Amino acid sequence: MSNPLIDQTGLPVFSLIRPEHVEPAIDARLADCRELIARLTHEVAIPTWETIVEPLDEMDDALNRTWSPVGHLNGVLNSDALRVAYNACLPKLSDYGTEVGQNEDLFRAYRAVAAQEHLNPVQRKLLDNTLRDFHLSGIDLPADDKARYKAISQELSQLTSRYSENVLDATNAWSRLIEDSARLAGLPESALGLARQQAEQQGQDGWRFTLDMPSYIPVMTYADDRELRFELYEAFSTRASDQGPHAGQWDNSDNMERILALRHELAQLLGFANYAERSLATKMARLPETVLAFLKDLAARSVPQARRELAELEAFAREQHGVEKLEPWDIAYYAEKLRVHRYQISQEELRPYFPISRVLSGLFGVVERLFGVRIQEIDTFETYHPEVRFFEIRETASGELRGQFYLDPFARQHKRGGAWMDVCTNRIHSSRCDQIPVAYLVCNFTPPVGDKPSLLTHQEVETLFHEFGHGLHHMLTRIDYPGVAGINGVPWDAVELPSQFLENWCWERESLDLFAAHWETGEPLPADLYGRMLAARNFQSAMQMVRQLEFALFDFRIHLEYDPAQGARIYPILEDVRDQVAVIRPPAFNRFAHGFSHIFAGGYAAGYYSYKWAEVLSADAFSLFEERGVFDPDTGRSFLENILEKGGSEDAMALFVKFRGREPTTDALLRHSGIAA
Repeated sequence: MSNPLIDQTGLPVFSLIRPEHVEPAIDARLADCRELIARLTHEVAIPTWETIVEPLDEMDDALNRTWSPVGHLNGVLNSDALRVAYNACLPKLSDYGTEVGQNEDLFRAYRAVAAQEHLNPVQRKLLDNTLRDFHLSGIDLPADDKARYKAISQELSQLTSRYSENVLDATNAWSRLIEDSARLAGLPESALGLARQQAEQQGQDGWRFTLDMPSYIPVMTYADDRELRFELYEAFSTRASDQGPHAGQWDNSDNMERILALRHELAQLLGFANYAERSLATKMARLPETVLAFLKDLAARSVPQARRELAELEAFAREQHGVEKLEPWDIAYYAEKLRVHRYQISQEELRPYFPISRVLSGLFGVVERLFGVRIQEIDTFETYHPEVRFFEIRETASGELRGQFYLDPFARQHKRGGAWMDVCTNRIHSSRCDQIPVAYLVCNFTPPVGDKPSLLTHQEVETLFHEFGHGLHHMLTRIDYPGVAGINGVPWDAVELPSQFLENWCWERESLDLFAAHWETGEPLPADLYGRMLAARNFQSAMQMVRQLEFALFDFRIHLEYDPAQGARIYPILEDVRDQVAVIRPPAFNRFAHGFSHIFAGGYAAGYYSYKWAEVLSADAFSLFEERGVFDPDTGRSFLENILEKGGSEDAMALFVKFRGREPTTDALLRHSGIAA
């Protein structure tokens, strides 16, 4: 089964991934997969792990290694031709996935393997998951319902891709050239330099602003020109909708309605009352009531403090700046002024101490001390963009190669916004295959400007640590079976544990001393500045908490309460959620949901609550380091062995208890957030 898009090491050959090659390569790979399934299910007399599971795992891996780099490039180097090729493959892959999930011969073969007594616990967990997934793919349905399931799955794959494309296109389509420097008062030099560089790249004079985060956030936070802030706010909050400067051009309204309708129908086909129930079938929280109670409990603890924080901000803007009514496009601006007024610190003051090269070396140093590995850069590798870097992780003591990763750090045109980790290859170790895990790590940081290196805000440092936590979960696994290795098989509401956990080392003096130093002088982060940074850590933390609770409740309720007779009721439900938990009310033109890619085009449908659920786990996990020392080697080894190396091979709560010694409580999260328990 040759693969024309990868080299002999199994890594992508990006130069070969041309749009015209994609569909033939996928067609060939799918044909190989179908042929192998037919042969195994008809020729293997006694299904065993070695005769059924291993060859099919290797087959799935080969398909992933063909498709993974294509999906990656579609997100980071998007083009019209690649988009066409990518979308042409989606229905084929969807059909194949449904076909496998509804293959009764294959189901019987897996069930026969699962009935054998000699399996080890990890094999049994993988088979339990696999049999569960057969049921969730409609194996039990009558023929007509199976056909409908297949049609729904195919249409959903196309709709979610179109949703994502609309957000990307709407983001890329808007820009604003400012030629009058007076309108840029308040903006820091880092933002002005980037805007000037972006204008020059377009052959323009002046300062060019876009809706990419490194351009958008500084305007909303620092620009004195209120009209400019409004202009960007309106453009950003109406992307891909029926409102704003490109009203109707990339409108996701119909996509959203159809996505929710199809998810609801799919869930009911499988015997669930709604898609929220279907979502929880593979998560730690098994009941909708559990999720709602969890979110509402956090809201009850956070909303009163969030209201006080907003009242303080309003009073400050009124008394110090004469602003009688704060609008949403004023919040970040006056919040930053209040932060500086109260704590004498800003993100821009911290930025010179976080050049990306030093942050990376510090991040690697933290990981090396915690988990006994070393990370080094590889200069010779196949790449798709000059900004991309490649690294390997080795065991410090033995030199064993544990994993590799690509790092794509900077924002650019035709690259999806946000930050993420994705799988390039999975770990497999069997009698016929020995493959290490490889990850893609993607961020959208401010690129170098002129002679200055890329200087990160402290929030961006947290983002880098967060995504690397996901990467470690994938790359440091010791599980040999890909279905439960790394992040695979981990319940979605536990998968954020390692990522949020690693963020804590962005705040500890002992770890900051490894990397926080001025990019020009090498001066370490001054004690006074560090003290002010810590003092401001929980500034408006309750307002941030309720904002995340708003998103989580909205996501869960639109899936839980969907009624075909009434349609999705997206914005009425959102307004009702805001009545309960929001302290900031956006204007009527705001179309937040039209750009909420996490739930409409990502993996977080009826699962956005996972961020808060896992934050409880991560805060409680870190509290053990607070008790024993942030670089305590025994505690680091325990986290490595019980969480990172185990992947999805055991029950997530059982693994947490093995590490922490008990089930989690919300106390540490509330304490870390500065919210009274």
